[in-house]
Amino acid sequence: MFSELIVLGIRTGTIYRVGLPDGRVTPLYKEAGVSPDGVVVVGDTVYWTTMGMPTRDRSVPGEAGLDYSARNGGLHAVGLDGTGARDVLPDGALTTGKQLAYNGSLYWGDREGYRVSRVRPDGTGRTDLVVNTPDGTGTQECVGVTVDATHLYWTQKGPAKGGLGRIFRAGLEIPAGETAANRSDIEVLWDRLPEPIDLEIHDGHLYWTDRGAAPKGNTLNRAPLPGPGEKGADPEILADGFAEAIGLAVDDEVAYVSDLGGRITAVPLTGGASRVLVDMGELLSGLAGIRA
Repeated sequence: MFSELIVLGIRTGTIYRVGLPDGRVTPLYKEAGVSPDGVVVVGDTVYWTTMGMPTRDRSVPGEAGLDYSARNGGLHAVGLDGTGARDVLPDGALTTGKQLAYNGSLYWGDREGYRVSRVRPDGTGRTDLVVNTPDGTGTQECVGVTVDATHLYWTQKGPAKGGLGRIFRAGLEIPAGETAANRSDIEVLWDRLPEPIDLEIHDGHLYWTDRGAAPKGNTLNRAPLPGPGEKGADPEILADGFAEAIGLAVDDEVAYVSDLGGRITAVPLTGGASRVLVDMGELLSGLAGIRA
């Protein structure tokens, strides 16, 4: 069971600890870089990605006017006590670091890099596992990532509110004789989703946040993991009404969702009313749990 949560503040570049069940917020590290996004806790270390500095088209309002295509994202680490900060991969080593997962190595989605990659926690063994070719449709951007013992799962969210989001699966290793750009083992598990973002696997189910348009977007979703060669079943919506749902951390009985409205919401896995754990008043992205 989680004793605390770790959550990222996008604009302030701050990593926060959030106590459970009281929701008390304590800054852990205030120099997380520009636009931190994905986070995972491994032992006594917090790892996180940064999206890097965007350029702004002032003729386009809001987030749509931000261009993250410059290669200035990174992957970083700091102790749970806020000391020992270091670069796993320095700024400029990736384009737009998104959700981060761990299974012996660190796995992340690189949105404007159109790929999913991994690296060891010491920064060695970097490997691109999926590389897409951009086609101008916005459907090739990789965002959410999770892994189990044998497979990699990721989201390609599609254009904003576009209803073209997809969730994919492939093996943890590229098939012999193939490359990250031409893998034959990639399966599309779900398609025509509003805008799927972060993923978690728990108890034989895949959970994901979706920041797309209502009624199926701005939701927390769950569905059984499909068998080999099978398509995913229609997802169950566990909660809705988020303000751009992003981060996700699934515990034994509760899923926690962070959103761009600044809230962390606790959603019971077995039914019942959701509750806002804390409203932090700033844009929140990645979320991870610390087990007691």
